Amino acid sequence: MKTVAVTKIGKLADPDEAARGRVEVVEFPEQPLGPEDVRVRVAYAAICGSDPHLAEGFFGTEVPIGLGHELSGVVEALGENAHRNGLQIGDRVAGNFLRFCGTCRPCQEGKQQFCENIQEYNRPGMAETITWHESQVYKLPDSVSLLKGCLLEPTSVAVRIADKTRVRVGDRVAIVGGGPIGQLVLQVMKMYGATSLTMIEPIAERRAMAARHGAEFTIDPVTENQFERTDEITGGRGYDIVIDASGSTRAVRGVLDIAAKGGTVVYGAMYPAQYEMPLNLSDYLYLKELTLTGVFVSPYAFPRALQVLPQLDVDELTAAVFDLDDATEAFAVHMSGVHPKVVIRCNTIEESA
Repeated sequence: MKTVAVTKIGKLADPDEAARGRVEVVEFPEQPLGPEDVRVRVAYAAICGSDPHLAEGFFGTEVPIGLGHELSGVVEALGENAHRNGLQIGDRVAGNFLRFCGTCRPCQEGKQQFCENIQEYNRPGMAETITWHESQVYKLPDSVSLLKGCLLEPTSVAVRIADKTRVRVGDRVAIVGGGPIGQLVLQVMKMYGATSLTMIEPIAERRAMAARHGAEFTIDPVTENQFERTDEITGGRGYDIVIDASGSTRAVRGVLDIAAKGGTVVYGAMYPAQYEMPLNLSDYLYLKELTLTGVFVSPYAFPRALQVLPQLDVDELTAAVFDLDDATEAFAVHMSGVHPKVVIRCNTIEESA
C-alpha cells in the first residue's frame, strides 16, 4: 500500500541538497488484521511538527521510516473479537497511534506514557490503510468531519498539557509558540477560564490567528520586550502558567522569567536531543519555587479530547490539503511555514452532509 516515509535521513530544510533529508511515497505491506484489530481506510493524515525530527533520525536512522500519527478514516474491517468498543464497518473514526499494553508495571501504576511495550502498534498512518488494536480507535461524533477528526491526536496533546498545568479558573496564562499545538492549547485554556491569555509568537499571521481564537494579548518576541510586556499585562506579577509549544531553544530559557512566583512552566514540545538548558536552581526553584514539567504523549486524554474537539475552531489548521501522491510537496510546504498546518488526503471518502 502507498505510505509516506522518510527515505533519506537529514534535515528537511538543509540548504545542501546532498545532505537534505527526503520524504517520499513508497510501498509498504498492509498490516495484518489480528482478532482484536480494526483496519481503517485513512481519509486524512496531518503533518506533525515532530515528523521532521524523525527525518533527522531522532528515533532511529534505518530507512524507510513510515510517517503519520494524526489521522482519521473509516472502519474497513474488524477482527473477529474487535467488538468491545461497539465499532462497526463504516464508522468514522480517529485514534491514538500508541497502544498501551495494560500489563507492564508502568501501565499498572497509572503511567501509560511509559508503557514498556509502547512500540508494538506504532504504525504509519500517512497511508492508504492502518490497522490498530480496537483500544486505540475512537468513533467520531456526527458533528465532526473526517477532516476535523484528524486533529483528535493533537487535541489530546493540548488536553494533556492542560492536565500538566493544573490550571485554575482565573489563572494568568501565556503560551509561547503559535503553531498547531499552541493554537489548540490556547483554545483549551480559554475553556478553563484563563485570564490575561497571551500568545508569544514571532509570525504576525499566527499572532492574528491566536487573537481570533481567544488571545487577549499577543507579543512579538522579536520586536517587543516580552519581559516588559509581561509586566504590563500582569501588573508585574508574571503568568501563573507558561506553556512552551515552540520547541525553540531560543525561547525556552526566557519563559522562566515571565512566570509568576510559585508558577508552573510546561515544556510542551519536542526539543533537540543534545540541547541542555542552563538553569539557576537558586533563582528559579528555590527563591521563585517554579514547578517545571514536560509532556511526552497523551495517556488518559483521548476520551476528553473527543469531547472537546467539536467545540474547537480548527478551520485554519485544516485549510492546506494535499493528495497522498503529493506528499513530498506537502512536506516542503510544511517546512516553509506558509500554513500553520498541512494535511494529506490519503483517500477520497465521501461524507453525508
